[in-house]
Amino acid sequence: MVEHAGIRVVHRGGSKINFREPIITNDSRFLICASGEYVKVFSTATEECIQDLQGHTDLVTGVVLNPSNHLQVYSCSADGTIRLWDFTDGILIKTFTIGCPIYSIYASAKHGGVLFVVVAMPDETNAVSISAELFQLVAVHLPHSGEQLVEAREMSAVITDVSPHPGTIAFGREGEYIASAKDLQLQVFFFRKQTSYRFSLSESTNKKGAKNTFTCISCHPKDDCIATGHKDGKIRLWRNVNHKKEYTYSTLHWHHNAISSLHFTPEGTSLLSGGIESVLVQWQYGQETKSFLPRLGSAITHVTVSPDGALYCTSHADNKITIIQNCVKVSAVIQGLVKGESVRTGLMVDPRSKALVLNGKPGHLQFYSLQRDKQLYNLDIVQQEYIYQSGLEQFDVVKAAFDARGNWLATVEERKLKHSELEINLKLWAYDEQTQSFVLNTTVSAPHEARITAMCFSHAADDQTCTLVTASLDGHFKAWQLFEPAHTEEEGPSWACDFVGAYHGLTPKCCCFSADGSLLAVSFQEVVTVWSPASWELLTTLSQPPGVIRDLCFGRLSCSKYLLGTTAKKLLCCWNLLTCSLEWSTSMNVSLLLADPLSENMAAFCRQAGSTNLFVFKPSEPRPVFSHKALSSGKVTHAVFAPRDEMLESCEESVQWLNRSQLYFLTSNMDLMTFSTKAEEDRLMASSKQLVIDESVAVTPFYLLLGKHRQQQQDKQDTLSSLTGERTQLPQGSVAVKEFLHTPAHVLPSASFLCSMFVRSLLISVTDREENEPAEEEMESEKEEDSEGELEPSASRQEKAASCLQAHGYESAAPALTRAQERELRRVRKLDHSWLSGLLDS
Repeated sequence: MVEHAGIRVVHRGGSKINFREPIITNDSRFLICASGEYVKVFSTATEECIQDLQGHTDLVTGVVLNPSNHLQVYSCSADGTIRLWDFTDGILIKTFTIGCPIYSIYASAKHGGVLFVVVAMPDETNAVSISAELFQLVAVHLPHSGEQLVEAREMSAVITDVSPHPGTIAFGREGEYIASAKDLQLQVFFFRKQTSYRFSLSESTNKKGAKNTFTCISCHPKDDCIATGHKDGKIRLWRNVNHKKEYTYSTLHWHHNAISSLHFTPEGTSLLSGGIESVLVQWQYGQETKSFLPRLGSAITHVTVSPDGALYCTSHADNKITIIQNCVKVSAVIQGLVKGESVRTGLMVDPRSKALVLNGKPGHLQFYSLQRDKQLYNLDIVQQEYIYQSGLEQFDVVKAAFDARGNWLATVEERKLKHSELEINLKLWAYDEQTQSFVLNTTVSAPHEARITAMCFSHAADDQTCTLVTASLDGHFKAWQLFEPAHTEEEGPSWACDFVGAYHGLTPKCCCFSADGSLLAVSFQEVVTVWSPASWELLTTLSQPPGVIRDLCFGRLSCSKYLLGTTAKKLLCCWNLLTCSLEWSTSMNVSLLLADPLSENMAAFCRQAGSTNLFVFKPSEPRPVFSHKALSSGKVTHAVFAPRDEMLESCEESVQWLNRSQLYFLTSNMDLMTFSTKAEEDRLMASSKQLVIDESVAVTPFYLLLGKHRQQQQDKQDTLSSLTGERTQLPQGSVAVKEFLHTPAHVLPSASFLCSMFVRSLLISVTDREENEPAEEEMESEKEEDSEGELEPSASRQEKAASCLQAHGYESAAPALTRAQERELRRVRKLDHSWLSGLLDS
């Protein structure tokens, strides 16, 4: 079993966009943020991802605008490089190699050609020691070189023993000093004096045990003032820090918990703060007044302001970025894949929208587009306001399932209080065509007496009766069906329990329907029971070597006669339903087993030596179709097969399992990964180059607007040329028109200067016309002589055709042409109109 070189694991999305503080460009048009190994550029107006800057080979740990060029951005990464990008065109300009992981990056206009980065401090042997958790701020002098890959060797330490968190270091007074906060100590370094001052706080200042630990920092852009946030929710304003013995500080307090981020506005008139309360607080500098923007959805992790002060931006714990206009209203929301504490519902695919569905923010399901790497919408399941308070137990979604058509959605929510029983609600949601969303149809309080362990719909798409089965720790499984109302005055059909099943008092663990919905398999600890949904009769029981059943899965298509299961004793078993016997079993520690709904393939994620391996196989064949060793360093517990929009036509046997469906899985770091083939990459590359006709010329929106119909015009030209013969293309005009349309308008000369040049390029050369005229005159005279002899036969043919049409009851479509009219028509046909087609095709 070897890995296939034609398939590789790729990152499909879901990376954190709230990992580091985002930045807004000088014109407030774009927002730039780190996202996994990439740097993403979003439009602040449309929320769409404009550019995806790819080049780093490890986690991107910071982004900062180039102070000397507002169209460029620096990014640093744990791969030990700093990369300079043109974010408008998505071009990598230069790469600076540092040689050690970088944790954050800073830049100031006052320090040209120098970047400040946080790296691990070297030990006595001059080797980088990350385990000691000691970091330092160093100044990296960027070398001037024409090469794209440059090694930055000149580095000097500025502040030692700093925090790797980027929110704890900031420039002050336009780059005159830089301040760093860590634990209970504030350190300020003055560049002109080349000296640093340290200020310390005691661990606790009152009897309540308030924590004075620094959490974030921000410096006033003009005054000698440093704002620091603390774990107890207080903000301290430090002044006179250039005199170590004469410093003072004042205190602001509103937040009840730790402050996550602080940021002064560019003019220094306001100070913004945010924390777990999901409220953006705007403090008026020098005054006691403050204003609030509440209910931003989740805890604030970062706060930033655009250079012109027009936009505020907040990053949130639910992987969301909110763009705010002057602390008044929310203008845009960029939502990534919500990263909760756990994905208790697992991964599902909505049959209608083909979106990935899983737990979102508390009490919600998120619908996430796999193609666009963007959240489509959130569905509020709990329908209660979530209170952000530690230790408070609230309802959360733990199970969810779709039916085959996507008409019904079933959810289970539960809450466990300290001194009360477990509260469980089963909700059935119907898809509303008018609102294009799910509407609550039925709520069942306490559907079981204990926690629900499994839930599934009947998968038969052509079955008229939809059935839902739930299994619980109370020792029963229940079948739910949709019933019409008993009285006509009731609103509509609702769900009710149709059958309750049990087996010798054992606890059911998992359940699964066959592909056609004719069989239901329910596992009761070490026994698998097979039921008939038509009569709810127990058909047979299947046994296997000892071990509690953890997963059950029916085969598909030609392998529908097989039932597979995994046990706690690290066994993968396959039963033949025709003989009701064990077909085969193998020793394998399977953490997740799932079937492709569009093929016979099944995927098994196995744990071995601290990593996860993947095996794709067919139950009827002993040899796996595909295997991948060390797929992930952690345990993979969530995966799903998603149907493709367009089927791949790969002929290689090793990649045919990806033709109809694509396998997605979540890593332990909540990164969404998938498998890609070389044919798929080539197709994506070809589609991305369809609009690029000339890569040497900048593509403007006007050029794209004209190029959109290029293929249609080419088809029309081919059809026209086949009728009229070959035409001479415009010799010089097409190039002039092309350059005129490609060049950006702001770099072109005035229109009056270009007018005469542009018109002359459209004219046909006089010398070429004079050379062609004698030959045309001779040809015309010869054709006239020939046409005089053929005129009478053609006239007779026209009279015969007209008499034939009149005999059948039709009138002549057009009157006969005279000799002069025919001569004029021939002359018009000889005119050269290629200049017009050349203008249209350019």
